[in-house]
Amino acid sequence: MRDLPQPPGDPDHRSADRFLLWMAWKEWRPLLWAGVLASAYSAGSVLLSAVIGAALDSGLDTRSVLYWAGVLAAVIVACTVFIPLGHRAECFNWYASAYRTVQVICSRAADLGPTLTRRLPSGEVIAVGTEDIEQIGDFWERSAMLVASLVSMVVVAVLMLTSHLTFGLIVLVAVPLIMLGIAPVLRPLARRQEHQRTRKAELTTRASDLVAGLRVLRGVGGERTVGERYREESQEVRAAGVRVGWMDAALQALRELYPGLLLVGIVWYGARLALNGEITVGQLVAFYGFTTNLAVAVRHLMQSVTLYISARVAAGRVARVLSLAHDHPDPESPAEAPTGPCGLHDPVSGVRVPAGLLTAVVCADTADATAISARLGRYAEGGHLVEEATGRSVPLSDLPLREVRRRVLVAANDAHLFSGPLRDELSPDGGLSEERLAEVVRVAAAEDVVRQSPDGWDALLTERGREYSGGQQQRLRLARALAHDPDVLVLVEPASAVDAHSEAAIGARLAAERSGRTTVLVTTSPLLLDRTDHVRFVRDGRVVAEGSHHDLLASEPGYAATVLRTVLEEQP
Repeated sequence: MRDLPQPPGDPDHRSADRFLLWMAWKEWRPLLWAGVLASAYSAGSVLLSAVIGAALDSGLDTRSVLYWAGVLAAVIVACTVFIPLGHRAECFNWYASAYRTVQVICSRAADLGPTLTRRLPSGEVIAVGTEDIEQIGDFWERSAMLVASLVSMVVVAVLMLTSHLTFGLIVLVAVPLIMLGIAPVLRPLARRQEHQRTRKAELTTRASDLVAGLRVLRGVGGERTVGERYREESQEVRAAGVRVGWMDAALQALRELYPGLLLVGIVWYGARLALNGEITVGQLVAFYGFTTNLAVAVRHLMQSVTLYISARVAAGRVARVLSLAHDHPDPESPAEAPTGPCGLHDPVSGVRVPAGLLTAVVCADTADATAISARLGRYAEGGHLVEEATGRSVPLSDLPLREVRRRVLVAANDAHLFSGPLRDELSPDGGLSEERLAEVVRVAAAEDVVRQSPDGWDALLTERGREYSGGQQQRLRLARALAHDPDVLVLVEPASAVDAHSEAAIGARLAAERSGRTTVLVTTSPLLLDRTDHVRFVRDGRVVAEGSHHDLLASEPGYAATVLRTVLEEQP
């Protein structure tokens, strides 16, 4: 048994065909094995016809009947053995190709981060992660039948050529003509599939936007208008699907028509030869069996071509995701990363975060808060990492992205909660003890989340933690960020959705938990600001005042208005 998934490797995303060829190269052994098994079964099916024909021409005496019955039984047993082995090999190829595609897509999505959603609509991402992966898996699952069909055709042609030259030549000429006969249908089918695939992705994006903004739409009375628009677009997708269906139906009809015509022609010609005495009855029966096998092989070959078209469309979408350039790529010549404790500096706003302190950033405009946290986390250009011992300042853009992500963590309220056990959500690598998990949960004032389920740490979260309230979800995000324990932690409004009691507890415990490590609080909460070492007030994109929370309340009217307005909004 081989474990799945396998190491994915570095995909070739220059085109759809190159991606499929790369996948074939990575999985050539199981693909070859599946092809050998399927070819052996197909060749055995052809040999059955040859054995029956030879048995009929042998005279059918007792000895001959027993001999040919034994040969026939041996061929049948061999074919029977190949069936489960071949099916298992085909299933393995589906899983291996699908998992490998999932791995490279997920890895690239993790590297791209917000770049992915900025470059591609959500519906496109969803379609790539579901439908396209299945199309690629289906093609590689049936790829063994492509090889088996070609082997079956070769075996039939050789047997017919050795028995009757004309029959062999008919096979050699008819099969290429049949494949050329379906060629005019293939290109329109590919175009229609591509169009339908694009419209489905757009419709999925529309549905995601509707679900996310349904409350707002109801508030302004716009759900009817948007619903009508969605209905119109869904009908366009349906119409595109019908057009694909018509073209696929035409291809299905050709898959039955052309092999059927070949079968009728060979049987008619063979019957004439048998009546004229040019071939024996056994040869006629064998030729009939050969033709049946040939018709099956042609159908499989045409089906493989259809699956290839679908897989090629899907692989093109996958290659598009893999070829996306990061908004903030790694530098060609990375700078030497600072060692030891580090602080942060944002030259654009003038925000400085000393190493080892709990520093708050208060912004009069929430847009400034978003921009500053993005620069400090290298989600936008401008942030610097400052080495405490030497004062050396290194732009974050000059460091490898993985190094920045390892040392600097930005925890915002839109962070995703994944489905699975609570233990795995807080400690994805499983490296934290229950004592440490309990401590970070206590700091985040999320003890009630653990107590809510009798399963404790093994309680299962649904996607985004929907079974919990907004405040509980926020505290779980905070606990997960604290469990990661980065060198530099940037928390963006970590307690905006919790009650005042929990907010005060978080403020008191957070200061102790992060003591001696660099922490940035981007917030306007007075209960959190009261526990910070230093506060910087930003207005119109620049730092205009700094000091302790109480000093700024007394000396800076703009700061007081920003913080006190928050207090008034939180009171019932």
